[in-house]
Amino acid sequence: MSEEQNQDMMATEELQAIIERCQILEEEDFKGEDFNLFQVAGQKCLEEGYAAEVLEVIQNEKNKVIVKSMGWNLVCPLVRCILSYKQEDEKREHCLKILDQLVQLCNPKEFLLGLLEQIEQTSGEQISQTILLLLQPLQTVLLKLHSKKSYSVGLSLSTILNQLSLLPVPYTKTQIREDKLGLCQCCNAVVDFAKPFVDEVVKNMEASTENDDKELKEELLKFCLKSLKYPLLIAQLDQLHEDIEEDPLRHFAAEILGILLDIKELLPTLFSHRGSRNQNWDNQDFLDVERKHSADSLACLSYLVFVQYLGIDCFPMVFSPSYLLQCNMTHIEILLKRTEESVLTKGLDLLGNCLLRMGDNSLHHQYLEFKGFITAPQDLVKVMTLCPMEHLRKKSLKILQLYIDKFDAEGKYTLFRCLLKTSNHAGVEGYVIQNIKNQIDLSLKKANDSKWFTGPQLVSLLGLVLLLPEGAETDLLQNSDRIMASLNLLRYLVIKDNEYDNQTGIWTELNKIEQNFLRPLHTGLNMSKAHYEAEIKSKKENRQESHNSKAVCSVTVGGEKMP
Repeated sequence: MSEEQNQDMMATEELQAIIERCQILEEEDFKGEDFNLFQVAGQKCLEEGYAAEVLEVIQNEKNKVIVKSMGWNLVCPLVRCILSYKQEDEKREHCLKILDQLVQLCNPKEFLLGLLEQIEQTSGEQISQTILLLLQPLQTVLLKLHSKKSYSVGLSLSTILNQLSLLPVPYTKTQIREDKLGLCQCCNAVVDFAKPFVDEVVKNMEASTENDDKELKEELLKFCLKSLKYPLLIAQLDQLHEDIEEDPLRHFAAEILGILLDIKELLPTLFSHRGSRNQNWDNQDFLDVERKHSADSLACLSYLVFVQYLGIDCFPMVFSPSYLLQCNMTHIEILLKRTEESVLTKGLDLLGNCLLRMGDNSLHHQYLEFKGFITAPQDLVKVMTLCPMEHLRKKSLKILQLYIDKFDAEGKYTLFRCLLKTSNHAGVEGYVIQNIKNQIDLSLKKANDSKWFTGPQLVSLLGLVLLLPEGAETDLLQNSDRIMASLNLLRYLVIKDNEYDNQTGIWTELNKIEQNFLRPLHTGLNMSKAHYEAEIKSKKENRQESHNSKAVCSVTVGGEKMP
C-alpha cells in the first residue's frame, strides 16, 4: 500500500474515530476539542475526495445527534469543494447531498450562522457562486425557525446585499447579457428567496397582531430600500431597447416594487419625507436610521414610479402635477448632486417627467419658496457647465428651459435674478439674458402682458444685465457670451420700445446704462486692444532679435576651417 493511500485511509479513520468516540456521549457532554477534531477530520476527508464516505457518516441514524451539534462546521470546506468540482462530477453530487442532509439535521440557528459566515467570507467571482449555491439551504433553515425569524431573515438579506454591493453593476447591454460576475442572476434569485417571507407577511397582515409580523415587515422594507440604493440606483435603466422586458435589472426593480405593494408600503415609503410614514411602528430607532440612510433609495423609488412607471397602476391619480413636482423635488436634488452618469440621468429624467405633466406658465411663483425649487436650477447649471458628458450637458440645458417655461411671470423673473447672481458662467448668463429678451418681447406684444418685464421691475432686472462684472478690467474674451447677449438686448430695447411710450423704462435709464455699461465697455475694449497690440509688437521684436543673434558656428579639422 502506497504512502498516499495510507494518508487517505488515515483521513477516513480519523473521522470514524471521532464519530465512535462521540456516539457514546450525550449531546451536553460534547467538548470544544470534539468539535475541532470533527471539523478537521471532516474537512480533510472532503478535500481528499472522500465525500461519499462523509455522506455515509452523515446519513447514519446513529450519528444524528453528532451531526445536529457539529455538522454546521462542515459548511466552509463543503462549499469550497462544491465550487471546485465540475458540474458533472460525482463527488460534487455527493457534496450537494451532504449539504442537503445538514440542512435537515443541524440545529437551525447554528447552521444559519455557518451559512452566513460562508457568504460573508467569499470574494470576487465566488461571491455570486456562493450566494446562488446557499440561497435554497438558507431559505429552508429560516423557514424552520417558524415564528421567531424576523431578525434572522433581516440578517440574511443584509449579508447577501452587502456582498452583492462589492460587485460592479453591469452597464452596457452586452455586460448585462453576459453578467460575468453574476450580479443580475443573484438579484433575481434573492427575490425568489424572499417570497415565502413576503407571502407570510401578506397572509398575516390584517389578521395577526403578533409583533413578529411587524418586525418581519420592517426587515423586508429594509431589504427593498437597500436594493433600491444598490444596485438599482446605479443601474442604467433608461435604455429603451427591444428586449427591455428581458432586462434582468429592470425585472429586479419591478419585483422590488411588487414587494412594496404586497406589504402595503409603496405609498408610505414614497411620501415618507413628507411625514406620511406609518407612525404606528414601535421601533423609533429604525425610523430614524431609515430617514438618515434611505434618501438615495427613495429617490430611486420615485424615478422607478414616475419615469419607468413601475407600480404606477396602483398609484392614486388624485395629486396635481405641481404637488407631485413638490414631492419629488427633494429626490431630484439628491440625484442631481451625484456625479455618476446613471444617477445624474435619473435626476434629469425625473425632473423632466414631472415638468412635462404641467402646462406652460402654470407653476405659481410661491413654489420657489419651497425647498429645492431654487436649488434645482442651480444644480442644472452645474451639470451644464461642469459635467464631462456632452449629452448630459445638453439634456440639462433643455430641462432648464422647460423649468423656466413652467413658471408664471413673477416666477421667471425671480429665477432670472437668481441665476444671474449665482451661475458665475458667462455662457449661462448669456442664455438667461436671451430668455429675458424673449419675455420682454412677449410683454411688448401684449401676448403676455406682464408688469415683471416692463417698467420699474424690468429696470431693476436690467441693472443686473447691463453691467460688466469687474468694470473696465473685465476679461472681455471670457465674458463675451454675456456681453454680446447684453448688447443684443439693449439694441432690441432701443429699436422695439418707442421713446414716447417707454414701456420698458429703457429711455429714462440710458444715462445710467452709458455710465455703468457702455463707457466701461469702451474703456475695456481700448485696454484690450492696447494689450494685444503690445503683445504682437513684443513677439515681432523677439523674433527679430532671434534672427539677428544667430551665432555662426565654425568647425576646424586638422587645422583647416570647414564650412
